[in-house]
Amino acid sequence: MYHNEDFIEAGGLMSYAPSLLDLYRRAATYVDKILRGAKPAELPVEQPTEFDFLINLRTAKQIGLTIPPNVLARADRVIK
Repeated sequence: MYHNEDFIEAGGLMSYAPSLLDLYRRAATYVDKILRGAKPAELPVEQPTEFDFLINLRTAKQIGLTIPPNVLARADRVIK
């Protein structure tokens, strides 16, 4: 299990982590608020709300692991 999709593309088995695209969008809204005059200390801290689940089937095959179909159906992206 990894925390970043780069590891899955490099051969890791699975990743479940906050969506980087969503985090970048949230960062942009913070920057916009600061540039409009908001004080950074007064901005609320937000937790991630979107997560990505990735599976690398090549790696699973190499280690002899069969991923159940219901787990594959839940994955946001499957690398074959």
